[in-house]
Amino acid sequence: MSTESESAESESAESESAETESTSSVSAASVNSRKGNLASWWRERSELGVGVLLFVLGLLVLTDALTLDADLAGRGPVGPATVPLVVGCGLLVVAVLLSADVLRGGRGEAEAGEDVDLTEPADWRTVLLLAGVFLAFAVLIGPVGFPVAGALLFWGAAYALGSRHFHRDPLIAAALSLLTYVVFDKLLGVPLPGGPLMGVI
Repeated sequence: MSTESESAESESAESESAETESTSSVSAASVNSRKGNLASWWRERSELGVGVLLFVLGLLVLTDALTLDADLAGRGPVGPATVPLVVGCGLLVVAVLLSADVLRGGRGEAEAGEDVDLTEPADWRTVLLLAGVFLAFAVLIGPVGFPVAGALLFWGAAYALGSRHFHRDPLIAAALSLLTYVVFDKLLGVPLPGGPLMGVI
């Protein structure tokens, strides 16, 4: 009698463990399915990232425009804050419209002449090189001035995007940077940091 009860207990324990295992495997499969569906949903609507970026950029531009110095902003009906306000509002409108279009199922189509394969992974080396060049420009513009930092920016961007003309690219970058500095600082009256070249140019 005790043997029969022991075997019945062991069978019930085995059935309970089998049920627990099947339940846990079903719940794990359900979680994996949800993760897969979420990843697929985000992959199909990846342009939402552009909408979020534009929205944040619009907020930054508007915040910067609204916190301009009162002396700078009060130079007539169209002051320095006018264009940033228009651009910031435009960025917010475009961000909202783009996000609404993506959520309704809209998707950007590649142009007929575009040779970009959307199934290939991103070229992270180029992205990181460009990010490093822009970061170096932001760090160097104060101490060395715009002409030198701008030349490094233009040359670094050309290198990151694949140009390997080591004799020509630095000369073009320096000329473009000096031309930009002269046009903005001297002709348009927009002060740019000159750095060590301040007294020379």
